[in-house]
Amino acid sequence: MEDTSFLAPLLLTIGGLVIGALLKSLLRHTRIPYTVGLFAVGLLVGLLNRYGIFNFWSDLSEGVNSVANINPDLILYLFLPILIFDAAYELNLHIFKKTLANATLLAVLGLIICMLLTGTLLIGIAHIVPGFESWTWGLALMFGALISATDPVAVVALLHELKTSKRFSTLVDAESLLNDGTGIVCFMLFFGTYAATGGSSSSPVMEFIQVVSISTLLGFLLARLVIWFITRINSEEMIQNSAVILSAYLTFIVSQYYLGVSGVIALLVFGLTVTYVGKPRLKPQVNNFMEHFWELLTYIANTLIFILVGIVIAQKVNFTWGALGILILIYICLNLFRFAMIMLLYPLMKRMGYGLSKRESVILTWGGLRGALGMTLALMVSYTPAIPEDVRSQVLFFTAGIVTLTLCVNATTTRWLLNKLGLINIPSARIILENKIQQTIRENSEKYLERLEKRDALEGTNWEKVRHYIFPKPQEVTHTAGTHAMLTEVRLRVLDREKALCHQLYDEGIISQSTFRRLMNSLDELYDHDGTYPLDNRLSIFRFCNRTALLNSLRKEPYLHNLMSFYFRKRIALIYDLGRGFIILQKEDLKFLDELKNSDLLNEQSIVNTLKEEINQNIKAMSELIDSLAINFPRAYKHALTLKSIRMLLSNERRTIKQMESNGVISEKDAEGLLEKVDERTDELNTFRYTIPGTILRRLFRKSSKEL
Repeated sequence: MEDTSFLAPLLLTIGGLVIGALLKSLLRHTRIPYTVGLFAVGLLVGLLNRYGIFNFWSDLSEGVNSVANINPDLILYLFLPILIFDAAYELNLHIFKKTLANATLLAVLGLIICMLLTGTLLIGIAHIVPGFESWTWGLALMFGALISATDPVAVVALLHELKTSKRFSTLVDAESLLNDGTGIVCFMLFFGTYAATGGSSSSPVMEFIQVVSISTLLGFLLARLVIWFITRINSEEMIQNSAVILSAYLTFIVSQYYLGVSGVIALLVFGLTVTYVGKPRLKPQVNNFMEHFWELLTYIANTLIFILVGIVIAQKVNFTWGALGILILIYICLNLFRFAMIMLLYPLMKRMGYGLSKRESVILTWGGLRGALGMTLALMVSYTPAIPEDVRSQVLFFTAGIVTLTLCVNATTTRWLLNKLGLINIPSARIILENKIQQTIRENSEKYLERLEKRDALEGTNWEKVRHYIFPKPQEVTHTAGTHAMLTEVRLRVLDREKALCHQLYDEGIISQSTFRRLMNSLDELYDHDGTYPLDNRLSIFRFCNRTALLNSLRKEPYLHNLMSFYFRKRIALIYDLGRGFIILQKEDLKFLDELKNSDLLNEQSIVNTLKEEINQNIKAMSELIDSLAINFPRAYKHALTLKSIRMLLSNERRTIKQMESNGVISEKDAEGLLEKVDERTDELNTFRYTIPGTILRRLFRKSSKEL
């Protein structure tokens, strides 16, 4: 008879994904987080199998047992790279940089504080409660490191569902990611003493610094190597994407398994470097594929990992009422320790980056979820014979209990707490504006329906049924918003429009990568102030464009000025490209304001006038700056115009090909081949460099060619 045992894990995986899809649909309109629902399903399946309910189907029972006895390294190496890289790839880098100081403070000093407090608690329990005599300081601190690190799998999944403030969610996200890395490092420092390989002879502090440093350097170097490779191969998007995906796994495996450093920190640095340096250099279609691919992988990983953790807990944890009492004590103390740690660091955190409010500190405390990572480390402990058997059992029980309580209590009540603290309240001006948008859609639908009813070809239609599908009538708005509140909200809409257009200009090749990055940075700086800063506050752009003072001071020395101008030609070209791109955006902003006014979405003329004045000030200042470049640096300006003209020519070719494809003149495959030819010339333009030695060599080469 043919062996079909290999099918059990596969069928369980398929079943898990089917259950996940059904659960996602069922919980869509409830307040229960999707991940908590998955965890509950895993617990139920594990309990049913544990008590023999699945004995009638031996394959299913064996499959659940195989999941319960899964090697913890498989969870670590299979799922963690997906979740870490995706979280790093999706981070808003501007916000991440502003929250990095606070996130690092929480993830390093904060984790050490919680680890020490938790270790002290376990030693106290060991001295008072019978049955805990085997606990030592090393074991207690190992458990403290294991359980103090918030889990990015659980935290990121929850924040994505709750749609909290981008700044605050990035802080929690960044803390959980860094916490994840430092938590594993601290855990390994103590666990290594009991593992087969033995511990390190160096001091824990030096080993921690060494691991973090090597991991960071490795992640950065591998990312730069991958970026160098994928930007120089003229190949299909599939190959470029494959290179990134394989490199993400390779980074984690090399650092975690072969070098014995932190795979999480290496992968986090790898992901951030790819996002910051590589993303703007990749083709738009590569980035689109990457986003959708990693989103799908993350969904699959989250679905399977929470069901898996539920099954493991239900199957492997032995319950006793005495241990439950200790578990509840540890759970309460962990929340208190985290709150005390945040309050201790609060004076520093409220002054760094975006700062931290007291309401946010409460959510930061309560949102410290534990999940799959903690369970994975606890399973590693349970499989280590050198650790006393009673300690192994207690570590697994306490970790499973904390994971269960934080997911079932903290996660399910976080939305309620956010609402109570007013952290997901929508500003009145935004409510009014969105209501007007919905009202406009409703009115347009009603007018279109009236025209449809008059058509002879549609006579006999059940118009009552058709009317049932019309856009719902928006609710009456009781909110009022002052002129200043509405002004800040419309500014944010203008910035949204500008950001979308900036992506479009870059995708079409109208602006260069450097210009795109600087324009996006200026928009991020304005976003930091939530629309309170005027649109003409573009200090970073104008500060960069005005860095030609050195050249201006050398104008009295013609030869030296020409020599410097030659070397500064690239900068002048960049300034010109940045200036022209900036002016295009501002002119589109003016059109956008006119569209808002003509659509009756923005009735206050004073707001329109204020914003137009700010935008016109940008256009005037940048136009004057570009004119001065033409006068002061005519040769460099001519070079900039040449590059701009080439870029516009290539952009027009790209638009023509896409238009022919949409009209059916050429097939999608033919269009890809033609666009690749345009991309080759674009790459050639982007690597176009002028240097004096290079020019001399080219002239010598031409001269020698003529002589030959």
